[in-house]
Amino acid sequence: MKLLVIRHGESEADILDVHEGRADFELTERGHRQADAMSEYVSQNHQIAKIYHSPLKRAVQTANHLASKTQSPLIPDEYLMEFNNGLIAGLKHSVADEKYPKVNVPVHMSVYEQESMLAFRYRAEYMISKIISENDNDSTVAAITHGGMINQLYKAFFGLPVGAPFVFLTGDTGIHEWIINGNSRILVRANYIPHNI
Repeated sequence: MKLLVIRHGESEADILDVHEGRADFELTERGHRQADAMSEYVSQNHQIAKIYHSPLKRAVQTANHLASKTQSPLIPDEYLMEFNNGLIAGLKHSVADEKYPKVNVPVHMSVYEQESMLAFRYRAEYMISKIISENDNDSTVAAITHGGMINQLYKAFFGLPVGAPFVFLTGDTGIHEWIINGNSRILVRANYIPHNI
């Protein structure tokens, strides 16, 4: 099967320079244009069977653009939500840095009412397993989610350790194209943005 993992478009948090995470901001006008352009590209190049998406507004709005172009059913799933960043959600970066300085903790622990990195990774493992089990080998599906979750999905996809120090960058509406063939994992494209808006 083919899986397109796609980040949402530009959100209001990007303009306000605040920590987003679980803060539920909407897309900007530019974000809507990005989502529309991404959807046009995907609809012209792929037959999408289903669209899994995070229920946070910025992902829902991006998924709605894709559904309007592909006529594919939408499947919201809380496991695709961004990292639960607890008390820093919605705070200016400078304020968060002062009130809640970075603390290194083991992967099973957390601070500031956040989820642990282990719990975050579990959600990605769950979604990869769910998507594979719910779709046949010939189908193409999309998952609209967030930058942090895309990192976790990469680590789950490639079986990397929870604490692996790798970062997979994703721009607004960046497309990651993966093929899953039994136990084979193939990366076709990473952070592909043919719609530079």
